[in-house]
Amino acid sequence: MLLNCDLGESHGNWVMGMDAEAMPHIDQANIACGFHAGDPLTMRRTLSLAAQHGVSVGAHPAYPDLVGFGRRSMSLSEEEIIADLHFQVAALDGMARNAGLEVSYVKPHGALYNDMMARAEVRDAVLKAISSYHRPLALMLLATPQADAHRAEAGAYGVELLFEAFADRCYEDDGALRSRRKPGAVHSREKMLEQVALLKNEGVVITHGGHTLPLAADTLCVHGDNPEGVQAIRDIRALVHGS
Repeated sequence: MLLNCDLGESHGNWVMGMDAEAMPHIDQANIACGFHAGDPLTMRRTLSLAAQHGVSVGAHPAYPDLVGFGRRSMSLSEEEIIADLHFQVAALDGMARNAGLEVSYVKPHGALYNDMMARAEVRDAVLKAISSYHRPLALMLLATPQADAHRAEAGAYGVELLFEAFADRCYEDDGALRSRRKPGAVHSREKMLEQVALLKNEGVVITHGGHTLPLAADTLCVHGDNPEGVQAIRDIRALVHGS
């Protein structure tokens, strides 16, 4: 499994995350495109860090919700979702080319990600946006028991999928992430490392209900928001890659 991390989420004088510390330990950087976080200077600096450490870059677009950090669901039309995604991806893609990089995938952020997983019409709009971009891009989405159905949906549009799992989040029995509003949604450090080891060695997680849930994940989402998170990424990398 590769390790991916949401980065480039600072905005103006507001600093979010420890991008410089996390970047050396990941494989894929999901870079904010300005709608929920990020700005041109932050995007440029994050791309420079990715180039320095040989990290692949993906666009991390969101609903136009800077005040809410992209965490509020919005009722947008299909046309609006497609236009918003094209705008954000193209902005990062152009800046990436100036840095000698190329955006290779898209991972929606926050409420857009959750809506994409929960609502077929939103997922369809996201797939249409990616398939109609001027060059091929992959879509990163949650690895669930519905992976075969999602792969078939994407295949109809000629879109490659990257399935991700989460290192520190608890799963419900149906494969959904347990809501942060509920107890036990975020694992302790010990349980997080246990879950990573299970995913790597057996391709499963233990759900909140105690069931064994198979998950075929291509990439693992990690978080570098604070010093403890960066150390956790190092520990996860040692488990997954042995270094």
